[in-house]
Amino acid sequence: MLHLAENLRKYRLEKDLTQEDVADYLNITPQSVSKWERGETYPDITLLPALANIFETSIDLLIGMDEVRSAEARLKIHAKAHDHLKRNQFDMAEMVYRDALLIYPNKPGMILGLASVLALQGQSEEAIELTEKGLPLSLNEKQKATMRATLCFLYAKIGQTDRAKKLASELPHTRESREVIYPLVASDNHPDLFDDNIKAIILGEDA
Repeated sequence: MLHLAENLRKYRLEKDLTQEDVADYLNITPQSVSKWERGETYPDITLLPALANIFETSIDLLIGMDEVRSAEARLKIHAKAHDHLKRNQFDMAEMVYRDALLIYPNKPGMILGLASVLALQGQSEEAIELTEKGLPLSLNEKQKATMRATLCFLYAKIGQTDRAKKLASELPHTRESREVIYPLVASDNHPDLFDDNIKAIILGEDA
């Protein structure tokens, strides 16, 4: 049930209550509360108002609807930026992500989203800075693979060939693979070729 298990524990600890205290309020066993907090079982829906009252919060916050709404809002931002990218409106996509980062400053999706737009615009230095910041934060493996591959070409573009080759050598055997990328960044290619590959990786187009 969304984020209920973690929120039950969070709000209980914030109120300095034990699982036994919560169980006493609800006339149930402490073992039931323990199972809820471990996510093994869920409380009956009729108990949610009582739980919200015990923790002095709302049912929406208790079950994590704020997080769900936030995730939906972020998805809409990515969709809007992607729509601009499909129309080659890179400046508009950049504005979408810069505005989003004012609201979600530490969300890796927003950081790497802006980095990808800047990479497409040829703003390599800032794109590298943002990519290096966003990659350790991201849990999205597809996004990380795309941006690691992009980063190889960004390093190569600004003449940091050793860093490009090192990162390329660490890429997995996937679409953005070391077998494909390493020879490209290791050779003396024209910067336009790097731009073509960045575009192909980020937008999924043939270089």
